[in-house]
Order: sequence, then structure tokens, then C-alpha cells
Amino acid sequence: MNAHTRYDVTRDELAELFAAWGEPGYRTGQVWDALYTRRAPLEDATNLPKALRARLAEALPLALESRTELRAPDGTTKWLWAAGHDAAQVETVLMRSPTRATVCVSSQAGCAMGCTFCATGQAGFERHLTTGEILEQVVRAAWACEQRVGNVVYMGMGEPLANYDAVWASVERLHDDLGISARHITVSTVGVVPAMRRLARERLPVTLAVSLHAPDDELRERLVPLNRRYPIAEVLDAAAEVAAARGRRVTFEYACIAGVNDDPAQAAALARLLDAFPGVGGAHVNLIPLNPTAGFGGHAPDPGRLRLFAETLRARGANATVRRNRGTGIDAACGQLRARVPITETPRTSATMVP
Repeated sequence: MNAHTRYDVTRDELAELFAAWGEPGYRTGQVWDALYTRRAPLEDATNLPKALRARLAEALPLALESRTELRAPDGTTKWLWAAGHDAAQVETVLMRSPTRATVCVSSQAGCAMGCTFCATGQAGFERHLTTGEILEQVVRAAWACEQRVGNVVYMGMGEPLANYDAVWASVERLHDDLGISARHITVSTVGVVPAMRRLARERLPVTLAVSLHAPDDELRERLVPLNRRYPIAEVLDAAAEVAAARGRRVTFEYACIAGVNDDPAQAAALARLLDAFPGVGGAHVNLIPLNPTAGFGGHAPDPGRLRLFAETLRARGANATVRRNRGTGIDAACGQLRARVPITETPRTSATMVP
């Protein structure tokens, strides 16, 4: 068996393991029901003998060790994990509302895209995460949540489409094993065009979110270095292919930076750029007030300026919303995730934000 952590293992591989141990076949269903249908920790699978649970926990350990857990006044929770044999540091965010919960997962430890305003990009790239490491983030967040987790967004650390095989395998496991609707799974990208085209051919109609951040190539190259390789026209063409294949709206993320990309003239240019975008409802622009990071000196526009930008988009036919950033005070909002604790420090420390 190639997989060695609990959530990397497929149902068939688990059945093979139990067969090798001489366990009856129904044990596979019992474990699978606990881990995926009930989304419970292995130790809560009390229909299994205690000795078998202990043996299974040793053979298939968890991949993530909690280093810190922070909770903001708005209920947003962020975990810093040490992942895998090398203790690579990744972060996961759980966002709650009265009726639902969303998990924002990381797909890489660090990121190689180098977006100037993003803390993860400022920190650099360490490694890809495995399918199990991605999937386990969702399950571990679900353990801590009263509401059932029904939404997953690949908007944490890393560029999801640069780790395509593991990310897509985790999407399929979220859908097939955890029962999360594909329409409630969002995969983001800064514009890895070949992988976007590949996404258009997949079987599950996930939502695509494209991090655009500028209405022209000159500015976007300053903010998103990958634009030199895949300029805006190519990114929009690939996004249109996804929209056509899915019959669904693509979301364009736009981090608003005061004095950089927040001018009404830039909003008008963005509206013209997206004017003929295909798909149900055309293009949707999600405006994100810039969140502060240590490595970037910019800041968000004032609320009036942000409203004017949104109104300019809407007046020219673009669907635009302004995101309410959550977890900013614990560095859990968009663009703020990065490893923060030296891996030599004592694990399992925790902290809680106080209003």
C-alpha cells in the first residue's frame, strides 16, 4: 500500500489492509462510515474493538499535527499545522455562519507564484501537499464545528492548479467520500492556463475563481508575476472554456489596493474587459479590500472609494460584490496565510483572539 496516512488511503486500500490483518470485510465499512459519513475521529468509532482502533491509528496516522489554533471574535478559526514527515507548515481556516460552515484549505506549503501583496507568496514555496493532507484539513475542521461543513474553497496557501493531480484527487474525495456537492467546492487560481483548460474537461462542475487583480497586463505583471507567462487575454480565454463546459459563472477575484488598482477608470476598464464573458450571469467580480501583510506596504481603499469602484462596475453591466473579510485580526483573511511558528518550537500551543 503506497499511502501511509489516514486520509490518503482509499476504501480499496483500507480493505486490502484489513484483509492482510485477517479482519472481516465489514470492518472496512465500519471505519469508512466513521471517518467519512460521520466525519468522526477514529477514537470515536466505538463499534470497533479498542485494540483494532489502536492498531489502525498506528498503521495510518494523521498527517497534520496542530501547532496553533486561533479563534477570532467573528467565529473564524485558523489552524497552523505541521504536515507530513518533514513538518511542513500549512494553515487552514474555518468560517462559520448560523446555517453553514466553509473550510478554506491550503494546497501547498508556501507558494511559488510570488504575488506581491500575498503573505504566502512573500514567504516562498516549500512543497506540494498530498491528497490526504488536503482532505484531512476539511475533516479536522469539521471536528471543531457545530454546523456541518458543506462548502470548501481552495483559497488557502499555495496555487491549487500548480498541484493539480493531488488537488483534483482531493476534490473527487470531497465529493465522493465526504458527500460535499461539487457546486459547493471552489478552486481558485492566479491563471495557470493549461491547468484551467484541463479543469474544463473534468467530470465535476466545481466553481472556478480567477485571481485577476488588475484590468491590464502592465499592472497585473507587477502584482501577479505569472501574468508574464499567461497574460490576461489567455487567462480569460481559458476561464471562458471552463464556463462553457460547466454552464456556470466564473468568479474573478480582485484585491483592491488604494492608489494602485482602485480608480473608477480602472473599474470601467475592468467592466469592458469582462463585458462579453460567457456563462450563466456572465462574469462576477468579487472585490476584496486588501488585507494587511508584513511584506507589502499597500492598504485597502476607504469604504467610499470601494463603493464607487463597485458601482462603476455595476453601471457598466458587471456583477460585483464586496467581500466582507473575516478573521483579519488573526491573519486568517485572504492573502494573509503563511507559516508563523518555527518548527522547533513546542507543538500544540494555542491562542484565542480577544475582542
